[in-house]
Amino acid sequence: MTSEILTVGHSSHSPERFIALLRGAGVTAVADVRSAPYSRHAPQFNRDPLRDDLGRAGIAYVFLGRELGGRPAEREFYADGVADYEKMAQAPAFAEGLERVIEGAQSHRIALMCSERDPLTCHRCLLVGRALKERGARVSHLLDSGECVSHSAIEDELLARTGRTGDDLFAPRDERLAAAYREHARKVAFAQP
Repeated sequence: MTSEILTVGHSSHSPERFIALLRGAGVTAVADVRSAPYSRHAPQFNRDPLRDDLGRAGIAYVFLGRELGGRPAEREFYADGVADYEKMAQAPAFAEGLERVIEGAQSHRIALMCSERDPLTCHRCLLVGRALKERGARVSHLLDSGECVSHSAIEDELLARTGRTGDDLFAPRDERLAAAYREHARKVAFAQP
């Protein structure tokens, strides 16, 4: 069984605030799951400065955006111009990326990092967190407040946002949840220009 795996969005934090957030959650390694590890709006989170800041803080850094990023280069992973998380989750490279995270979680407290503040607007939750949970990993999401929210609680919120709460004899939770993931991902996933 793996240790708990966290996700976090760098949002518009200062490097100091971001590192304090990670330290507060006991994070010892960051896995960057951005397809392009650069930000025009928050250059302090470009790959090299981020790696250097984390290193000085004693936090390991690894880039996994090729395996676990939300903006695939291959056209086969798009449906009507929108990244299709269900197709992406079937790719061999994606499975390899997940295995690296699961193995790494044996010796590190890992936070999967992307840019979005809200986990439900980011592939780190809707694609990667979901796939890790399906493989038996314990996944939680580190919020700006420093609170860690379980992936199950995030799924409850996803059901609420998509109007699929409550019991339904003809649509069990797992079916409603799959539909909610599909619907919500189509709204927030990367769309080709």
